[in-house]
Amino acid sequence: MKCRYYYVTWDPNFPRGCKAFGFKSHAMPSLTVLSSSGKACMNFELKASSSSPHR
Repeated sequence: MKCRYYYVTWDPNFPRGCKAFGFKSHAMPSLTVLSSSGKACMNFELKASSSSPHR
């Protein structure tokens, strides 16, 4: 959830998504990439931190 490409979908069967690779998954996208390629995701980019506090 620290990757800028991670997002939550509205699909209950595939609740997590990756905008970099364009897929939805039941598992965390980083784990899906690792299991399919055998390598850590090469598109990982740390999400920019928000300067506004949570309410």
